[in-house]
Amino acid sequence: MKTLHRLGALWLLCMVGPTQAQEPAKAPEQRSFLSVPETVSKEWQEALAARRDPNTGSAFPAPDNVEAWKHIHQLIEAHLEPKVEAAVQRYEPTIARRTLGGVDVLDIKPKGWHDDGKLLVFMHGGAYTVGSARSSLGTSLLVAHETGLRVVSVDYTVAPLAQFDQVTDEVVAVLQALAKQGYSPQDIALFGASSGGALAAGSVLKMRDQGLPMPAAVALWSPWADITQTGDTYSTLKRAEANYVYEKHLKPSADAYADPEDQKHPYVSPVYGDFTKGYPPTLIQGGTKEIFLSNFVRLYQALDTAGQWVKLDLYEGMPHIFQAQLPDSPESKQALGKMKRFLSEHLKSPGLDPVGETGPVQDPQPDGSSQ
Repeated sequence: MKTLHRLGALWLLCMVGPTQAQEPAKAPEQRSFLSVPETVSKEWQEALAARRDPNTGSAFPAPDNVEAWKHIHQLIEAHLEPKVEAAVQRYEPTIARRTLGGVDVLDIKPKGWHDDGKLLVFMHGGAYTVGSARSSLGTSLLVAHETGLRVVSVDYTVAPLAQFDQVTDEVVAVLQALAKQGYSPQDIALFGASSGGALAAGSVLKMRDQGLPMPAAVALWSPWADITQTGDTYSTLKRAEANYVYEKHLKPSADAYADPEDQKHPYVSPVYGDFTKGYPPTLIQGGTKEIFLSNFVRLYQALDTAGQWVKLDLYEGMPHIFQAQLPDSPESKQALGKMKRFLSEHLKSPGLDPVGETGPVQDPQPDGSSQ
């Protein structure tokens, strides 16, 4: 853990969708660098008090330092693996590694799953530079368990190995492969967390612009909807942010994902999209202790002003991707319940019984994977 902290990567554990366990609370005489509001649950008061200051971490590599990024990626994956295994034991899913449209995915079926022909396609977080379908199982398994939906988690290529054009193409390829299997767009919802939220939103814009049918709904957790340092809360909440520092952590990741001249492209930063041409119903969830708060508000306003169905669902005092960090907390349960109702409302069409592109899902191995 000391190595991760020196690299400044602690915040990435939150963005990837970490764990069921929290860090021990600090002793009473220690003061958190954060303001810990009395308006949040006891669980979150303790968790916020235990947070390390992300300003103490080292800066991330230069955008084109591929080997350094690979090293950080490997460290994160190794650190999260025990927590991934704990999530598999807790939720007891069926998990299969598959390929859809030439893209690797994890096909997740929650315990007791009943095939109603609906599914959720998930894009993990990690600032586009780290994380995987495997290391983000703490999030995807939680959502599969809470909603009862089959989840297809896209193992997209992370930056700087790929930039936004290729990555959004990979998401579109997965959705087109599902369509070839017989899934109707009305049977599919997209879900993304953090950078994965912006990836989901931008990929839908790309599909629409290419004349492809869009999914039935889009659910976004704390979307990094503008990867430039634009928006009021990048400044006003700078010292309230519990997970990362834009200049040291997010800026190198943004530059690895998209060249500076492309960073306001709608497929990269969907707050700049033209939503008047149509868009699926969208749920945006986030906390008031995030520098991304302006992103949520601006994306909401862009959709709402264009006349699209959108709900902005904010939570007092919550940090980035709080739902997966303490899933048993009152705030997380409330948010997950609202997400379940949103998906139930918008995935209404009669389901199909499609056959998988690479054959039926195999029985899981003891670690939750399939051969």
